[in-house]
Amino acid sequence: MKHFLAVAAAFSLVAGAAFAAEDRVPAPEGATVYIISPGDGETVSTPVTLVFGLTGMGVAPAGAHIENTGHHHLLINTDAATINMDEPLPATEQIVHFGGGQTQVTKELPAGTHTLQLLLGDWTHLPHNPPVLSEVITITVE
Repeated sequence: MKHFLAVAAAFSLVAGAAFAAEDRVPAPEGATVYIISPGDGETVSTPVTLVFGLTGMGVAPAGAHIENTGHHHLLINTDAATINMDEPLPATEQIVHFGGGQTQVTKELPAGTHTLQLLLGDWTHLPHNPPVLSEVITITVE
């Protein structure tokens, strides 16, 4: 049992070191992610269908280590400046993962004004270097 715990502790240290800033996957020059629909300033009803776009890279599921690919993460009412880009993105109600490689979703959002932004993550949910971030859009849900 002591041996198992020592190996587990060592693995944790190695795994943590794997996510250092210099180890982030480079983003190809000119790669852009964007929200196709809804449009900025649009008033919508719930559920909201969101469609994602990406140029200069491909979409691949989480866990698929394929060069120049990533998968979408939707930031809901979240300022990207508050996210540690040197760590895998957490899965929360404000950071929604699309690790299956999805390029659209129909999502329930409460009535009100919401900001939405896409952030591409690599095969380990780590943002690319530099981060591939969409423009922030604002929608109103009635």
